[in-house]
Amino acid sequence: MVDHAERLADRVWQRYDRKERLIRYAVLLLTLMLVVWALRDIDIFWPWVWDAPNQISGLAGRMWPPSPAGLANILSALLETVHIATLATFLTIFLALPVAYIAAQNTTPNRVCLWIGRFILVASRSVNTIIWALLFVAIFGPGVLAGILAIVFRSVGFIGKLMGEAIEEIDRRPVEAMEATGASKAKVIAYAIVPQVMPAFFAIVILRWDINIRESTVLGLVGAGGIGVILQGSIDTFAWPTVATILLAIIVLVLIGEAVTSLLRRKVL
Repeated sequence: MVDHAERLADRVWQRYDRKERLIRYAVLLLTLMLVVWALRDIDIFWPWVWDAPNQISGLAGRMWPPSPAGLANILSALLETVHIATLATFLTIFLALPVAYIAAQNTTPNRVCLWIGRFILVASRSVNTIIWALLFVAIFGPGVLAGILAIVFRSVGFIGKLMGEAIEEIDRRPVEAMEATGASKAKVIAYAIVPQVMPAFFAIVILRWDINIRESTVLGLVGAGGIGVILQGSIDTFAWPTVATILLAIIVLVLIGEAVTSLLRRKVL
């Protein structure tokens, strides 16, 4: 009995057994091999990497102090950026809600509509906003319209997916009760489904508006309007003090957007 107790005392507790440790080491080795392979494949010019601190220091010196010249144009472009995000979010609501309805398993009319809705959501989220902007700039030309449509087509997948998940999580009992009384489809949606998803709807739309403000700041880099147009022009002309002012203005805009969305969440939710 004493010998058995001594043997137990001599044993060292280990979190993983030998098989689990071997698996973990194999996964770590495979991950390391993939990282090394990726670094070799992308062909990084390492002398530029080592020189990056000097380049950053030099660029910061050229950007300081920020120039107040053209501040009126910068503020006007910031306002245009907010308008792009707001209009795009508003238009997205009318497109995303029907898609969310047919993409939810408990409300879709049939399997064909279900897969059509999910295809739209996946296609929207698969293409980056900048790619959408390049496409619409090619179709409609440079300007605000291309930026608005780019954000709309990107936002449909975001709002539609989250709203579809919210619809799938509703309590089915109110829906079944209204259907049992012979209520029309429109009334079932208005009085049994909509009240249950309204909190999620407001939270999702507010969040997406905040994201759209951030994305609108870079659309001008491809000619789709907003503050990015001035930013790209300043970079092309090496007006680094103006670039610094624009970057600071973008940071302030994002912070204001964050504050507004936080306030709206507290008021609405």
